[in-house]
Amino acid sequence: MIFRRRPLHERLAREGGLLDSPGDTRAPWDKAGIHGLHRPREWDEVATVEAGVPGERALFVVLDDRIVIEEGADDVESLADGLSLDPPYRVEAVRRSEDFWAVAGRRIDVIHLPEVDGAELEVSRHGEERTVVIDGERSFGSIPVLEREGNYAVRARRLDGDLWEIEASLL
Repeated sequence: MIFRRRPLHERLAREGGLLDSPGDTRAPWDKAGIHGLHRPREWDEVATVEAGVPGERALFVVLDDRIVIEEGADDVESLADGLSLDPPYRVEAVRRSEDFWAVAGRRIDVIHLPEVDGAELEVSRHGEERTVVIDGERSFGSIPVLEREGNYAVRARRLDGDLWEIEASLL
């Protein structure tokens, strides 16, 4: 039997672990994240607005009768006017140059919850198990206006006073 020495570069590559089995040899389109499904749309409308608003960023919610500022300047009406959405909607605006802003808006659902403490809550049901979580802690009881049929999760965030932004998902 003739023994043949492998070239030095092959021996070093094998010792360094470079010639071991590559593991996952699937084509890249078969991996997680590349599956042909579109991401859900994040914004309902995006616009560029010329406005003399101070700051670099603004987050706010436009309601029927007022604007609730979460971050940024108090004078954001000109940014909100750049969108054609009907209230209520959430807005994120970012300064792009001295007087131009990129403004994005997303429609939201708002309800009145007059007797709920806390800033964030989640109501969910999976099978026969119902859960209410207020500010990260489980709570006894229920919030009937947030309950749905079947298995669901409803998240709510206090906007102002007894106004809450809600997001409901089926499980």
